Amino acid sequence: MCDTLVAVKSATTDGSIIFGKNSDREPGEAQVVEHLPSRTYPPYSRLRCTFIEIEQAGRTNEIIISRPFWMWGAEMGANEHGLVIGNEAVFTKLPVRDSGLTGMDLLRLALERTVSASEALKLITSKIGQHGQGGSCGYRNTKFRYHNSFIIADHEEAWVLETADNFWVAEKVRGIRTISNVLTIGKEFDLIGDGTYEFARKKGWCKSAADFDFAHAFGDQIYGFSSGGDIRRACTLEMLQKKSEKQLTIVDFFEALRSHNGLEPADGWRMKMPCAHSNWQITRQAGQTTGSMVSHLKSAPAIHWLTGTSSPCISVFKPLFFTGSPFDTGPSPAAGFDERSLFWRHEKLHRFIIQDYSNRRSLIDPGRQKLQEKSISICGNLSQNNCQEIWNQHLEALAQWYSKALKQAHPADMGAITGHYWNRQNRQDNL
Repeated sequence: MCDTLVAVKSATTDGSIIFGKNSDREPGEAQVVEHLPSRTYPPYSRLRCTFIEIEQAGRTNEIIISRPFWMWGAEMGANEHGLVIGNEAVFTKLPVRDSGLTGMDLLRLALERTVSASEALKLITSKIGQHGQGGSCGYRNTKFRYHNSFIIADHEEAWVLETADNFWVAEKVRGIRTISNVLTIGKEFDLIGDGTYEFARKKGWCKSAADFDFAHAFGDQIYGFSSGGDIRRACTLEMLQKKSEKQLTIVDFFEALRSHNGLEPADGWRMKMPCAHSNWQITRQAGQTTGSMVSHLKSAPAIHWLTGTSSPCISVFKPLFFTGSPFDTGPSPAAGFDERSLFWRHEKLHRFIIQDYSNRRSLIDPGRQKLQEKSISICGNLSQNNCQEIWNQHLEALAQWYSKALKQAHPADMGAITGHYWNRQNRQDNL
């Protein structure tokens, strides 16, 4: 489960476009932050995506992506031209194919091959028509499959694209827009895929063009309700709308993605909080925020803030930008604990803190907030070295924060069922 949000120029303090996303996956599904250079390929080259092989492009863009370690595609990312994309799992009445391009594949293909939001939208919809959406999207739960929606933005405009198999609609963003794990585009849209309305009418999901509502026609109401997507997207939208016109900044997006919606991490059987923490309920086992991103899109340079970790509520958004020289985000995490990895070093801290969330978070929060403030302040003197230093300092600080929390924390009892769940996760992840 995930949440993606965007504000266009009319809603931000500096007339920029701001994008944000939490990527929610299984708790042991480490997410890799990669900065990959532009490349050229000989004619007739082939590309292996997560499950299928397709034609390779002659040239690919320089990209920054955050992806689950085991797949080719990415949950979110940006390219050298100031294009950013985030995807959401959505649940529809149509079956998900056994194989095809995943939503994450489609996202990465668009980043690699296009330069603007409108071009990316066209590429994604054409690839859906050509290859279809399909394949397992779960890590340990290999039966988990879904269709996808996207927020696609550049420094001029943003679009919401929602799909159900190879059918789709798109809406140009005006003001603020948030999406989650439910279809949200109803009767009002700007673009529609060939055959989408005709298919819905044939199925009896609408009676006429005036009656056609994409979300109502194609959405699976039971899965949509179970995901808690409507609650989470309403939460992030309300947080952003509290600011008066032309007042939104990147900090507001950080806070929206860190929100628990007034709840404790273990509360509820549906995921109602944008900053998600996994739990034993079946509806929440794939509901942990394993990576977060905020992009500040302006003429130049666009700055992309990534955590490279789970749980943004106790993490730090760290800047990256395109210089032609890749940043070093540290050893790539994979299956199982690795002390060298930023992701796993943070996850060790996260799993200790959630045993007594409020009290243990307070032990590390002063240091975390100080590093976050430093991270934001370097925008006044932006350089690759300054950005790299923040990434390095976060890695070093995690060991210090864990040691401090371990020494000062009081014993905690998560309860038998929740404790059993996390003990099992720790064994699976060698923690």
